[in-house]
Amino acid sequence: MFVFKCAGCGADLTTPLTQVSLPVHTRQQYGNGTQLPVLMESGTFAVDPDPWGGPWRTWDEIDPGEAEARGIYAPVHALPDSTTGASVIAPGDIRGTRLIAEKRGDACCGLDGADGPNMACETCDLPLATRIDDCSLWQAVRLSSDTVHRVPVGGTHIAPLSWAELAAKGERTPPFEPIATWGGQLGSNHYWSWSPQWEAAAGHALAHLLVASQGQPVKVPGGLTSDVFQRTLDVLLPPGPAKRRAVLAGPGQPSPDADDDILLVPVHPRTGQAWAPAGRTATATASAYLVPLPLGVWLWLVSPQPYLPVPASGRLPQDVLRDDPLPLLPHYLFRADRGTFQHTLVRLPAVRRPWLRTILETLTEDTSADLFQPYGHRAASDSRASRTWRTLWPRPST
Repeated sequence: MFVFKCAGCGADLTTPLTQVSLPVHTRQQYGNGTQLPVLMESGTFAVDPDPWGGPWRTWDEIDPGEAEARGIYAPVHALPDSTTGASVIAPGDIRGTRLIAEKRGDACCGLDGADGPNMACETCDLPLATRIDDCSLWQAVRLSSDTVHRVPVGGTHIAPLSWAELAAKGERTPPFEPIATWGGQLGSNHYWSWSPQWEAAAGHALAHLLVASQGQPVKVPGGLTSDVFQRTLDVLLPPGPAKRRAVLAGPGQPSPDADDDILLVPVHPRTGQAWAPAGRTATATASAYLVPLPLGVWLWLVSPQPYLPVPASGRLPQDVLRDDPLPLLPHYLFRADRGTFQHTLVRLPAVRRPWLRTILETLTEDTSADLFQPYGHRAASDSRASRTWRTLWPRPST
C-alpha cells in the first residue's frame, strides 16, 4: 500500500491506497447534465499514462514522430501537453488539501479540470491535484506526478486474486442501470439506460475487434454479446460470410478451438493484465487476438443474470404466480462509446493501415451517430446505418 505526500513539504495527502488498473471509462464523457458516480473504488489508485487538460496543441502543431513517441498513430483534433503519469483516486481518499476557487474551468455543475490543478496543499499551498466532478464526467481526483510523491507504507502484502478466485468471487457489472440527471425543471431525475461502463468497455473492445478482424467479416457469440458488438461490426466491416470467429474465453470457460481467431477475455482488475490460455505460445491459440474486456462486463457476458421475480422473504405457494412488472429495459439499441473507441483506436499501431484509417475518418461524419453513443439517447436509424455501410464498403456496379 502507498500514501501520497506533497513534494513541497512532505505532508500526507491521502489515506493508504492499493494500486489497481485504470478503468477503461476514465475519459468517458456521458450525457448532458448526467450525474456519474465516483470513478475509483475507495482505497485504490491507478496511474494514467496520458495527460489530462491543457495546455493543448492541435494536430497540425505536432510532428508525426513526436505523436508516435507518445503512442498516437492517427490524427486527432488536439493533444494535451500537461504532465503524464497522474495517480487517479476517489475524492473521499484525499487529505490535507484545499480547492483553488479561481481554477473552476468551463464547468457548469462542478469542476472539470480544464484549467489545470485546482487543489493545493493546505500546509505549503503548492498546487498538486485536480478534482473532477462536473456533470457528465466520472468523479475523481488526479494527483500530479511532478508535485506528489508515492511512499510505501507498512502492512501485509496482499497478493492479487487468481483467475479462478476472480471468476468465483468477481462482481458482475449489470448491462443497464438508472442514470441520474441534474438541472431539470422538476429537479433531479433519472432514466433507465444501458450502463455507461458497458458502452465504454464496448468502445474499447471494438477498436481491438476491428484490428483483429484484419478487414474481414467477424462473427461474435449470440445473445448479449451479439447485441453489443455484431451490429456495429456488420456495418464497419465488408459484407459477406464471416471469415473470422470471436469467442468468449477465460477462467472456467472451455478451452478455445484451433479455429477461434479472436478471444474476448477478461482483464485482471488489479494488475491490468489480460487473461491468456495456459501454454498459449505452444498451442494453436498462439495466433488468436486477445480482445480485452473489464472483468465485470466479461463475467456478465459469460454468465448473464436472470431477472426473475423473487419474493422479498419466504416462499409463495406453488400454484401462485407473481404479477410484478418486468424490469425496465433501455428503449434503444446498444451503442458503444465513440470517444473511448477513438481514443483506443488511434493508440493501436494497426490504425496506420489504409482500411482502418478509412473507417476512422468516416466515423467523424454524422452518419455514424446511430452506431456510437456520443452522449444522447435516441433509437438507432437503419437508414443512416445503411448509408455508413455504403460509404465504407460500396457494392460493385453491375
